Amino acid sequence: MARAWDDGLVTVFDQLLALQDLDLRIHQLNHRRANLPELEALDANAVERAGVVASRAEVAAALKELVRRQHLLEDEISQVTNRAAGHETNLYSGSVTNPRELQALQEDIDSLRRRQRALEDQDLELMEEIEPLTAQMADLDGASQSLEAVAADLKAALDAAAAGIDAELAEATAQRGTEAAAIDDAVVTDYEQLRVQLGGIAIARLVGNACGGCHLSLPAVELDRIRRLDPDTRVVCDECGRILVR
Repeated sequence: MARAWDDGLVTVFDQLLALQDLDLRIHQLNHRRANLPELEALDANAVERAGVVASRAEVAAALKELVRRQHLLEDEISQVTNRAAGHETNLYSGSVTNPRELQALQEDIDSLRRRQRALEDQDLELMEEIEPLTAQMADLDGASQSLEAVAADLKAALDAAAAGIDAELAEATAQRGTEAAAIDDAVVTDYEQLRVQLGGIAIARLVGNACGGCHLSLPAVELDRIRRLDPDTRVVCDECGRILVR
């Protein structure tokens, strides 16, 4: 005689249902761990930091070129200034007495001083270009440091959140191992194959006259047949192929 459905008997299918609950929990924990908000925030932070690094590299290249040009200008200013000073020394030393030579020296001095002033004007223009770039570099360095500090905080928060989930995973996995060890290996293998085929849900309760997996009603004839079966008999939903627990 078949045993009553409500006689309190725990069947292998009840054990599989408990195993499935653990598998679902493990899946959910793994999904949570892979989708922690800190991970998304860290990715966004990394993109922002990369943008700052790229901007800094661009500004640094422009600044380097301006500084190079400034050094060349300053070298030329120094040379022109020294030549003008040398000519002025000769002009006022009394060593040159020929009027034409003196006039030529004066003209050279005037030309060199004009050149010096023009170069100094260019130098000032370069300094005006360099100043905002230097300030921009400082701002970018500050932004980079701030983003790195945020990244460090996010990493610490991520490690803490992941550690909590890892502890839950370890507990659930250990419990899963214990539950699975109490069930025949062939039954567990059959269950695991069904889980792969059926989107992670291999077994469901028969609720009233409907499968708890696909939620479709079973025909009255099929329900009557199932009621007559021993609780340990494997019953599968004709609609979705899941094992039914009754």
